[in-house]
Amino acid sequence: MSASMPAAISMNPAAVKRRDWSVISLVGAAHACSHFFQLVLPTLYLSLAAEFGYDFAQLGLLASIFFLLSSVGQASSGFIVDRIGPAPVLHFGLACFVGSGLLIAGANGYLMLCLAAALGGIGNSVFHPVDFSILNDRVSPTRLGHAFSAHGLTGNLGWALAPLYIATFIQLTDWRGAAVAASVLVGLVLLATWLGRDMLSGRRESEALKQAAPTSVEADDGPKAPATAAAAERVDDLSRQSVGQTLQTLLVQPALWGAFLFFTFTSIAFSVTQNFTIPILGALYGVDKVLAGSALSAYMLAGAVGMGLGGFLVSSTPRTEFIVLASLVAAAVCFVLLASGLLGSASAVFAVAMAGLCSGVAGPSRDMLIRRVAPKGATGTVYGLVYSGMDIGSSLGPVAFGLMLDLGLLQGPWAGAALSYVLAGLIAMAVGRSAAARRA
Repeated sequence: MSASMPAAISMNPAAVKRRDWSVISLVGAAHACSHFFQLVLPTLYLSLAAEFGYDFAQLGLLASIFFLLSSVGQASSGFIVDRIGPAPVLHFGLACFVGSGLLIAGANGYLMLCLAAALGGIGNSVFHPVDFSILNDRVSPTRLGHAFSAHGLTGNLGWALAPLYIATFIQLTDWRGAAVAASVLVGLVLLATWLGRDMLSGRRESEALKQAAPTSVEADDGPKAPATAAAAERVDDLSRQSVGQTLQTLLVQPALWGAFLFFTFTSIAFSVTQNFTIPILGALYGVDKVLAGSALSAYMLAGAVGMGLGGFLVSSTPRTEFIVLASLVAAAVCFVLLASGLLGSASAVFAVAMAGLCSGVAGPSRDMLIRRVAPKGATGTVYGLVYSGMDIGSSLGPVAFGLMLDLGLLQGPWAGAALSYVLAGLIAMAVGRSAAARRA
């Protein structure tokens, strides 16, 4: 074996397993920071309203700025990840969060909060292209389903942590101190990923062996001729093509557009829970702020449990779109019950948590579905493009639903969430059929 081959090729199974879970843990911690920071501003809404007198539309616009910048950056960052590698891009994203938190802490008005939201959105844009590139390249195929499950689970844990973490530091200091504490937490994860940067680069053993294999064969008449299989693989590998060629290949695939719309609708639904659970529960069901904040955390924790369950379900069928449809329709039913206004306060909190559980189950199956439609060499690009739909939905939802609340339409946001989840489930079915037809 050549000395230039990656050392990982010679690892025994136990060492490969340890390496896999180390990679999964580092990526999971970074992903948790992404989800955590998505809730920093929404968790500060009431404090910002008290400090500056902003209404819900103005506060919702901060989230829209965050996710609009994230969408633009996510669609383009996948190209960068596929060409320079994921580790430096990951460090950049985490550093943006640190800076955003410090800007929030020093804000003296709306402009600085907008700048903080923009910087946070730029940082948030890198995580899905980075994370899924690392997981697909560095985790063994036998653990990939569990890697996707752990990835989604840690994201939900980041969401669950944010309200409690920020609220605690608001009580201990004030909202500015809470923003600084958010930056410190992300800074620690940035340090961990920097120390573990070697684990986040390169490819797993099977890919390394392919790369190390000869790319030419000796012809009978003397000179070397290119190996047919290797040459064909290089042509099919989109990371070896220009950005324009890659886009031309991807944008004519209906399944990718369907995946983009899927994420748009699921994020529209989620924006209701993320941004307005606390005020809606208070206005519609008389739930106090502490219990409403606990309901938001319960949604995130239940979503994490759902992700764990979904990691086992994802291997039960190759047609993972059926799992996605069933779980999202169940989540939609929970939102319909919430929108009815007929529940008691305790039942409403329980329904919020159940919506999180059901939507969480869909996560690993959703990520495996996207993997089925991703061409070779374009993992980061595909995840960047389709996950940018999530940011589009997250930028549209807060303003639209904030306006509903300002107009007194308290049931409107939850009804909109239910409709969005049903549409997303139907789109997942269409994407799954397209992927199955392409492989037939």
